[in-house]
Amino acid sequence: MKAILYKEFRSFFGSPIGYLVIAIFLLLTGLFLWVFDGDYNILNSGFADLTPFFTIAPWILLFLIPAVTMRSFADEKKQGTMELLLTKPMSLLEIVNGKFLGSFILLIIAIIPTLVYVKVVYDLGLPEGNLDFGSTLGSYFGLLFLMGAYTSIGIYTSSLSDNQIVAFLLSVLLCFALYFGFQGISTIAAFGNFGNTIASLGMDYHYKSISRGVIDTRDVMYFLSVIIVFISLTVLKLKTYKQ
Repeated sequence: MKAILYKEFRSFFGSPIGYLVIAIFLLLTGLFLWVFDGDYNILNSGFADLTPFFTIAPWILLFLIPAVTMRSFADEKKQGTMELLLTKPMSLLEIVNGKFLGSFILLIIAIIPTLVYVKVVYDLGLPEGNLDFGSTLGSYFGLLFLMGAYTSIGIYTSSLSDNQIVAFLLSVLLCFALYFGFQGISTIAAFGNFGNTIASLGMDYHYKSISRGVIDTRDVMYFLSVIIVFISLTVLKLKTYKQ
């Protein structure tokens, strides 16, 4: 698994891909939070709060993560190196986990510089330091779990096609459906009292729950279940390809 992980990591930073992902994420969040007028501008909101960042980050990552993962297996198929990859002396699960961790670590590196936002908001508070650290820490944990779920979905969709664009679009669609789809369906009046149950099937519900600053095992288990399911589906897909 380590060999696959290192290979993925080198491929990201041996080309502009890794640097572009980090730059695009920081540029977009920076513009929305500090430059563009609107609901997400912290300076205009009058509150020393990072809620705007944790609100827009899932939507930016909804497109950015599929762009990172779309090449994972689709590129191997297109380049004709898939057979060579599958003959390596490691299990299919190790191959998938190597691909998953390579992308996930890149994304962690991309959000580390956003800790500067915490320092800036801390200094802007009246009085200085008037920042809910519990909520902020919980939101970062929630963002990590969400990134893991998005990444596992992206890895899976990349195994379905040798076309990176198709893999990208499928990943965006699945991530959107699981993040916001259930929340949107739950607002339909016909579901009545079942609305909250339907909403709890979506990632948005559990992400917001963790962002309150309380790490509930149900939320953690939800995200881990999503990651395990899509990694397992990827392994099953590779088995059919290997046969």
